[in-house]
Amino acid sequence: MYKTIRTNLTDRVLTVYLNRPEKMNAYTEEMCEELIEVYKEANENNEVRVIVITGEGRAFCAGMDLSEGGSTFSSNEEMEVYRDSGGRISLQVYESKKPIIAAINGPAVGIGLTMTLPMDIRIVKKDAKIGFVFAKRGIGPEAASGWFLSRLVGVGKALEWMYTGRYIPTDEALDHGLVQYVDEQPLEKAYEIAKMIAQETAATSNSFTRQLIWKMSGQEHPYASHLAESKFLYWAGKNADAKEGIQAFLEKRAAQFPLNSQDVPDCFNKGEEHR
Repeated sequence: MYKTIRTNLTDRVLTVYLNRPEKMNAYTEEMCEELIEVYKEANENNEVRVIVITGEGRAFCAGMDLSEGGSTFSSNEEMEVYRDSGGRISLQVYESKKPIIAAINGPAVGIGLTMTLPMDIRIVKKDAKIGFVFAKRGIGPEAASGWFLSRLVGVGKALEWMYTGRYIPTDEALDHGLVQYVDEQPLEKAYEIAKMIAQETAATSNSFTRQLIWKMSGQEHPYASHLAESKFLYWAGKNADAKEGIQAFLEKRAAQFPLNSQDVPDCFNKGEEHR
């Protein structure tokens, strides 16, 4: 039983609610562990096709819970051993086999925003207060945002937002690719997209595509992408999802894909190489 989040699985869409509404869903170490657990479980659950994450109440996540005051970010561990908990979540999300949509229903600052960067689609409520406020707290970026943010918005905009710590107007976030949609009802929009994915597409296709797009973002040559795509296409061409997808198209009916994300082989074991 979770204490800081709650979940609901309906029509193969798993909704994860950050569930500390009295604290504007402020982030804690306990929330970190619970999120990592739910992402791991979703990865292995074939009933989950898409994950939607949102906040309970009026906020998405107001950032780190600062109730411990100035010692909030101190640790007794050795520097070489210490690992940022937000980064642990981001790395787990990065390894997800399932599409993940963030429905940012209210304020999302600090870790409340960086935790969404490894997700696939971000939908924000119009005029929600969002920002990377680390420099205003005397700390630095976390949740592996140094890797994710510049890939989403470019180096210059990532640095400006981080340097100033200012709140980012939602239309500006949309213009620069930080979010894909600005909507008065972000959760409804998230469900619209999630249901389209869950009902109309193959889990195998989207599992491979999610890995492909993220893993190729750091490659120096397109040959790595070519290798991975060739391996998957070879595998898919011999398996049931492709046969069903094509037959359904020819018969003008909805496809019923039989395979799951766990059926996808490793197409990236030599993806670092290029010739």
